[in-house]
Amino acid sequence: MTWSERTVERDGVRLSCRDWGGSGTPVVLLHGLAGHAGEWDAVARDLSPRHRVVAVDQRGHGASERRPRNVSRSAYVADVVAVLEGLGLRRPVLVGQSLGGHTAMLAAAAHPGLFRALVLVEAGPGGPNPNVQAEIGGWLDAWPRPFPSREAAVEFLGGGPVGEGWAAGLVERDGGWWPRFDRDVMVGSLAENARRSFWDEWSKVACPTLAVLGQVGIIPPEEIGEMLRRRPETVALSVPGTGHDVHLERPDVLGHVLREVLGGVTTSRTA
Repeated sequence: MTWSERTVERDGVRLSCRDWGGSGTPVVLLHGLAGHAGEWDAVARDLSPRHRVVAVDQRGHGASERRPRNVSRSAYVADVVAVLEGLGLRRPVLVGQSLGGHTAMLAAAAHPGLFRALVLVEAGPGGPNPNVQAEIGGWLDAWPRPFPSREAAVEFLGGGPVGEGWAAGLVERDGGWWPRFDRDVMVGSLAENARRSFWDEWSKVACPTLAVLGQVGIIPPEEIGEMLRRRPETVALSVPGTGHDVHLERPDVLGHVLREVLGGVTTSRTA
C-alpha cells in the first residue's frame, strides 16, 4: 500500500499529510523536531492494511508551511485537531515521537474524549530546560548545508536506519541535499519547553496511555517514575537495543506494540 498527499489549512498555514488510506481505527503519527512524516513509513505500512493511518508533516517541517508565524505549543496542538477535522479522523489513536510526542500529550490533555488512546515514543512532560534551545541550535548548526551527497547525509545523521530515516527528509537542489526546515523555526518551537514543565497537562490526560522508551533513550528514569506516579494507569515499556529514534531503529517492534494497543482499545471501547 502507498500513501497519497492530503493537505489541511488552518489560519493560513498549510499542513501536508501522508494518508495511507485503509479503514478501521484511525492512527495519527507525529514526528519529532526537525523531522518529517516519512519517518513513519515503515510503521504506517505495517498498520495500514487494517487501520486508517495518517502521518503529519507538522508546521515548519517537510512539505508543510516552512515559516509559520506562530510556533507555540498551542499552535501545534490546534494543527492536530484541524487534521482530524479536515480528514474525518474520528477518535484516533494518537502517536508521537520526541517533540511530536509532547504535542500529542498536550492535544490529549486539551481535548479529553477526542482521542481513543495516546502513545508517547521517547517523550514526556519534561522541562523546564533553559539550555534546550542552545543545545538544539548548536546541533543544527553542525549540519553541513548542503550535504554533498545523500550518502554523506546518512552517515552524518547516524548511519543505518536512523541516518536513512533522517536523510529521507532532505531535498536535493543546486548540487546538494538540504533540510526542509529553518533553524530559527526549530529553535523557536522549543521556547515554552525551555521555560516551563508540563506536568499539569500530563495529569489531565484521560485516555489510555502507553510510553515507549528506548533502552538508551533521552527520557530520564526520574521523569518516567514521576509520570507513572501521577498517572499509575499508564503503561511503560522499553525496547532493547534502541535509543531516541525507536520508530526508525525498530519499526517492527513498534508496529507490533501499536497493533496490540489498537486491538485493546478497539475491543474495550465502542467507536
